[in-house]
Amino acid sequence: MITSFNFSFCRAEIYNDYILTIMKEGITVIPKYNDLLLMASEQYYKNKPFVYISNRVNSYSVNPKIHLEMSKIPNLIGFAVISNEPLQKLQARLEQSMFEKDFRLFESRKLAIEWKDSIIQNYLSKNPLN
Repeated sequence: MITSFNFSFCRAEIYNDYILTIMKEGITVIPKYNDLLLMASEQYYKNKPFVYISNRVNSYSVNPKIHLEMSKIPNLIGFAVISNEPLQKLQARLEQSMFEKDFRLFESRKLAIEWKDSIIQNYLSKNPLN
């Protein structure tokens, strides 16, 4: 882990090629919170691909419009949701329709990380960094 942040709405962990978030219980994720992702993409991932992983251990809701804004971040190449909860899985499927890039649902962090590694490797093979 490079660093971590505790915000009023989530804990965010910054890694070399992904961000892992755990949202706080009972919040509603709104497009305004996208500022965190923009800051991270500029500060930690400038000119390199990264993936956003949401570890949904708490119960909360998401305004699906946030994914329209997230899709505009050029070097954000994928979004993963980790959850075993049926309601969170249903919510993630709705969100998936609003995200214009690769979006997957996983039941474990290990599987989400393996997928992240795969899509970054695939992306880099097609778009080598100078």
